[in-house]
Amino acid sequence: MNTKKLLLCGLTSLCLTGNITAQQANNEETSYRPNFHFTPKNNWMNDPNGLFYADGVYHLYFQYWPYGNTWGPMHWGHATSKDLVKWEEQPIALYPDRFGYIFSGSAAYDAQNTSGFGEGGKAPAIAIFTYHDPVKEKAGQIDVESQGLAYSLDNGQTWIKYDQENPVIKNPGIRDFRDPKVNRDWINNRWILVLAAQDRAQFYASDNLKDWKYLSDFGVGIGAHGGVWECPDFFPLKVKGSEEVKWVLVQSLNPGGANGGSGTQYFIGDFDGINFTLDKAFIQKLEKDKAVWLDFGRDNYAGVTWAGTPGEQYKRYLIGWMTNWDYANLVPTQTWRGANTVVRQLELVKDANGYRLNTVPVKNLRNYIAKTDIQKKISVKQNAVLVHEGKTDLTQADISLSLKGLKKETYTLVLSNANGDELHFGLDNTNGELFIDRSKSSNATSFHKFTAAVSKAKLSGTQKQVKLRFLLDKTSIELFYNDGEIALTEIFYTKSPFTSLSIEGGQKFDVENFTVNQLNFN
Repeated sequence: MNTKKLLLCGLTSLCLTGNITAQQANNEETSYRPNFHFTPKNNWMNDPNGLFYADGVYHLYFQYWPYGNTWGPMHWGHATSKDLVKWEEQPIALYPDRFGYIFSGSAAYDAQNTSGFGEGGKAPAIAIFTYHDPVKEKAGQIDVESQGLAYSLDNGQTWIKYDQENPVIKNPGIRDFRDPKVNRDWINNRWILVLAAQDRAQFYASDNLKDWKYLSDFGVGIGAHGGVWECPDFFPLKVKGSEEVKWVLVQSLNPGGANGGSGTQYFIGDFDGINFTLDKAFIQKLEKDKAVWLDFGRDNYAGVTWAGTPGEQYKRYLIGWMTNWDYANLVPTQTWRGANTVVRQLELVKDANGYRLNTVPVKNLRNYIAKTDIQKKISVKQNAVLVHEGKTDLTQADISLSLKGLKKETYTLVLSNANGDELHFGLDNTNGELFIDRSKSSNATSFHKFTAAVSKAKLSGTQKQVKLRFLLDKTSIELFYNDGEIALTEIFYTKSPFTSLSIEGGQKFDVENFTVNQLNFN
C-alpha cells in the first residue's frame, strides 16, 4: 500500500470505511454492533492472539488491519477485560517491521522471569508470533514465515521486539509455518510451544522462552485435512470431577470445517514430554467420525485459550473468531468487520465412550442478567409462542429449556420479526441431528455460501429429551446442547432485530424449565 495513503488513513480514519456515510455508520451501530461480543471500533479483525492474565486483567490481542475493513497487512490489536465478558479496546500493540507482517501467535506472563527480560523485580510478558515476509512471498520463496519474539514490562501495553535474535524459530523449509501457541508445561516445569506446519502440528520446548528445541510432530493423516492446519493450542486439562490429567490439542483448519469453510477440531491424549499420543478411545471416535469438532457451526474459528488464574493452571477459557473465511471479507458491515465468540470454559468430561470437551459460556456472563423469567412447564401441541413480541430484548438474551416427550419428529425453534426474517434451529429427531438454518434470516444475500446450507451436528440416535441453551446477540446465536456437549455458532444479519420466539413440530411434547435471562450491557 502507498505510504502516503497509509498516513492519511491513520490521521483521518476516513479510509477505514470507504464511502460510508454517517447515517450508514449509525445504522450499523444500531443494527449490527454486538452488545456483548467483542468487536474492534474500526476496521478488520480476525484471529484472537496473545491471551494472558496478569494483575487482575485478561489480555486479548487479535489480528488487525487498522487501515481497511478487509484483510490486509497484519498488526496486533489489543483489548483488556477484568471478567472475560466486557472488553475495552487498547492501542495497537505490534506493528509490521523489516521481518514482515505480524501474523497470529500467543503471549505468556513469565512470572518467574525465566526469560531474563524482567527488570527491577517486574516480571515480563512474552509474545511469540509469526513473521510473514511479503518480500519473500512475492519472490516465490518457501521460507516466508518464521517465529518472532517481543517482551513487555508494563503488562502488555507496550512491547520491545527481540530484534537482535529474531526470528527465534527459523523456517525449516515449510510454506505454511505459523501461529505459535506457548503454554507453561507445569508437569515438566518448562515452556511448551505448538505451531502449525502445513498438515501437522509441531511441538517445541524451552526453559527460557528464547531458545526452542524441536520435539516432534503430530497429525499427518489424522483428523480432518480438508485445508491447511492453523492456530493450534496444546495444554493439559484435568478430567472433570477427578485428578486425572489428559492433554488436549485444539487445531483449526481452513477449509474443511464440519459444515464447510473454516472449522476447529480437537484431539485428546497423553504427552510424555516429547510425543503426543492419542487416547485409545479417542482413536475409535476418529475411526468412526473422521474428525471431532469443537463447534459444528460455521462461525467459530481459530479458537485459543487462556490458562486459569494463578492456582488454577488446569482451567482453560477459549475464545474464537466468530465468522468464516468463506465470507468474512463480505459481511455487510463497513465500519468494522470481525467479532469474537463469548469466552467459553473448556471441561474435559469422561463417560462410557471415552473423553470429550464440553464448552460452556464463562460464568461471569450471569453477572449481566437484568431479570429472569421462568416457566416450569409448557405443554405443546404442534406449536407455541414462547416469547411474545416486545416481552424480551432478543438482541441480548441467555435462554435455556428442556424438551421432553420427544418422538421421531423435528422440533424447530423459530426467531422472527415483522420484516419476515426467521432463524430456525433445533432438533431433527428423525435423523438424529441438531441444526441451525439461517437461510431466511439474512439481509446478506449477495454471497451464496452464507445462506446456502443448513449447519448440522450428528447425535447418537433418537433423543427422548434434550437440554438446549442459546445466547442471542444482535447478529449471532451460540447454541449449546446438553451442558455444552455440542456447540453450534452462527452469525446472521437481519433487516430488523428478532422480536419473538416460537417452537413448532411434534404432535405433543413438553417444554420444561424455560428460562429467559434478559441481559443488560448498557
